[in-house]
Amino acid sequence: MKKAAMKVKCPTCSKDVVWTAEAKDRPFCSERCKLIDLGAWADGSHAIPGKTVEEEMMSQQWEQELQNADLH
Repeated sequence: MKKAAMKVKCPTCSKDVVWTAEAKDRPFCSERCKLIDLGAWADGSHAIPGKTVEEEMMSQQWEQELQNADLH
């Protein structure tokens, strides 16, 4: 018995996408939707919450300076 292919929604346009090896753009329905999503990441519309790289580096530097101050 063949297992039914899973259907997902395209993250860009919400069109149904059948999840198969032949669906080369999955989870997107098309190259166009894939590029729209990529553009949103590039322009900052999509982002993972958290500190920026600069903030993270500054906080690490701050921690090192505090540790060095404790050693003296």
